[in-house]
Amino acid sequence: MGWFQRLSEGLTKTRSVVRGSLDRLLGRSADPALIEEFEAALISSDLGVRVADRIMDRLKSALEGSDASQSLRVREELKKTLLATLHGAKGDSLEDLIVKGPKPYVILAVGVNGVGKTTTLAKIAQRLSGKGLVPLLVAADTFRAAAIDQLEVWAGRLGVEIVRHRHGADPAAVAFDGLAAARSRKADVVLIDTAGRLHTKSNLMDELKKIGRVLGQEYPGAPHEVLLVLDATLGQNALSQAREFHQAVRVTGLALTKLDGTARGGIVVAIADELRLPVRLIGVGEASEDLQDFQPEAFVDALVGETQA
Repeated sequence: MGWFQRLSEGLTKTRSVVRGSLDRLLGRSADPALIEEFEAALISSDLGVRVADRIMDRLKSALEGSDASQSLRVREELKKTLLATLHGAKGDSLEDLIVKGPKPYVILAVGVNGVGKTTTLAKIAQRLSGKGLVPLLVAADTFRAAAIDQLEVWAGRLGVEIVRHRHGADPAAVAFDGLAAARSRKADVVLIDTAGRLHTKSNLMDELKKIGRVLGQEYPGAPHEVLLVLDATLGQNALSQAREFHQAVRVTGLALTKLDGTARGGIVVAIADELRLPVRLIGVGEASEDLQDFQPEAFVDALVGETQA
């Protein structure tokens, strides 16, 4: 399966919400009830009220005085608005950042429990290894012994080195040792896994700040990327998490997982609209190949239902 096919299949649930109403709107003359139904579909896919309002303003202008055949303009107006909103969410890929950035390039992964941080880091390590780069994994989630073991299993499976301490060790000390090991071993990138934490718990957010300070004191500029991993199935709650983490630890990039398991994939658009943070990666399945670089044009085509070769 090609990358666009993976993306399109991963967005099936979200697309069905948007396209069901869109197809009805395109299939007959637009009336107030159909337009209201379409607006509700946009909001239920978690595009966000602001984005939905913007889309509807453009659509109402496009449809004013039109007949059923002219209503085909709806799809193009929808795509244009989504692309304009997502433009601020397109940044460099992690590979490009690592290749162009300092060595080792330090990535600190943050997020709440259960969003898939550890698996996402392992998939990133696998991708980087496949492109000839040398990653080093750091198990700084010391609250859960299972998290350390999980990352070690991934490291063994991938043939990647790992730095770990005992369960309960100081996460900042583990991160420090991981950075030192990466520098001595000439690694290209350090991937630091951290414990999941509620974005509302100030003491746990302070611990992340401490990790960042320790890294920066040892290696000015580090961490070079603070990658916030979000679970797309949480919809608007993922946006709330993004706000809080960004305020606390200066997030520089986003990875959205589990887009294949939700009809709320529009949350990518809502986050881009509000926070203007680059979306580095999206996850549309369990396989390593299902973790993809975010491409706004392909995302919109898959969401609206267009096809690519």
